[in-house]
Amino acid sequence: MPRPTNSSGRGSSRRPHRGGGNDKGGPSQRQLRVGEALRHALAEVLGRNEIRDPHLDGVSVTITQVKPSPDMRYATVYCEPLGGQNAKEIIAALNRHKGFLRGEMGHRLTMKFTPDLRFVEDESFAEALKIETILRSPEVQRDLTAHDGDESEEED
Repeated sequence: MPRPTNSSGRGSSRRPHRGGGNDKGGPSQRQLRVGEALRHALAEVLGRNEIRDPHLDGVSVTITQVKPSPDMRYATVYCEPLGGQNAKEIIAALNRHKGFLRGEMGHRLTMKFTPDLRFVEDESFAEALKIETILRSPEVQRDLTAHDGDESEEED
């Protein structure tokens, strides 16, 4: 007896699809691996200071994360200039030179295609500083001290 087929003429398979991503919507292992390879290659290219732009002269840029799209055609590069000064101008300069950076990365990677790059400021440092400032504020310290006092009274 022949196997049942679906409308495309192929046999149906109950095995789950393994490509692309995972059930939680996060990046796949391949995306994480490619993102890390892109980050290392980009850091190497930027470390050589070959870009001639007044906004990038003498500036150290930290590449914190590279997130490739599921099809690996595009990659968002999260970066922060050392000290966080003039971030908008530096990000704009990196975006102006993304074609050059992509070409230089292509020489260092063994990927079939080097993704188009989009540089954005990594705001996680500023967010962490904001949270740290809040935690050290007198109001929070007062509440923490009052809470610690409540626990010691309960123990008596």
